[in-house]
Amino acid sequence: VQLQASGGGLVQAGESLRISCAVSGRSVSRYAVAWFRQAPGKERELVAALSWSETYTYYADSVKGRFTISKDSAKNTAYLQMNSLNPGDTAVYYCAQRERPWTEFTRFTPDYKYWGQGTLVTVSS
Repeated sequence: VQLQASGGGLVQAGESLRISCAVSGRSVSRYAVAWFRQAPGKERELVAALSWSETYTYYADSVKGRFTISKDSAKNTAYLQMNSLNPGDTAVYYCAQRERPWTEFTRFTPDYKYWGQGTLVTVSS
């Protein structure tokens, strides 16, 4: 199983960016997907998560109304659409999945077995 995150870059405050997580070795439709981020000197935090059935979502308070998580089963890829970016969103973003299918997302990094390598998002003011 491999998760490949991509799409990060340097943007100005107020702009949008979509980052992707290509999943290989398993079907994304059977698994919840989560996006975490880690800013310099800070702990890794859950930003958004989507249940395996796509019935439930979670967004951190800091990104509610600005970020949208989704997945495309045909492309076996998950996405995080980020709008109205601000410098506080600057971080390395990681996608993650748990080991077992049909289990729901959690906020806790030890619950996730598979991680993407991270993609850097930098927002300038």
